[in-house]
Amino acid sequence: MHDLTNACSAFLREAVHGRSGLLNVFTPHATSGLAVIETGAGSDDDLLAALRDILPADGRWQDRHGGPGHGSGHVLPALVPPHATLPVVDGALELGPSQSVVLVNSDRDSSERQVRLSFLS
Repeated sequence: MHDLTNACSAFLREAVHGRSGLLNVFTPHATSGLAVIETGAGSDDDLLAALRDILPADGRWQDRHGGPGHGSGHVLPALVPPHATLPVVDGALELGPSQSVVLVNSDRDSSERQVRLSFLS
């Protein structure tokens, strides 16, 4: 799990010049998703634990390319979607005081991920 909140805010400072609209965040990977969740107080660990319970990395999956249990990662985006659309007001991301935008990556074989940010006004 990687917190993208600061990167999203930096993008908005550079790109939107105080306008209001929507920030779209997208990750073009079959084993990654984006979540808006509280971080640092345990909810992030709880999410990862819940995903391990729901999507165990074992041999039960039909998709068997990659390492053992890799098929479970291909189900992740159905539960944690690869996109998020977030409100921007006067150039600032409008999250609740405890919310963060995080990338969730289940692929142990490939930790490098891309995230695409775009602004709609």
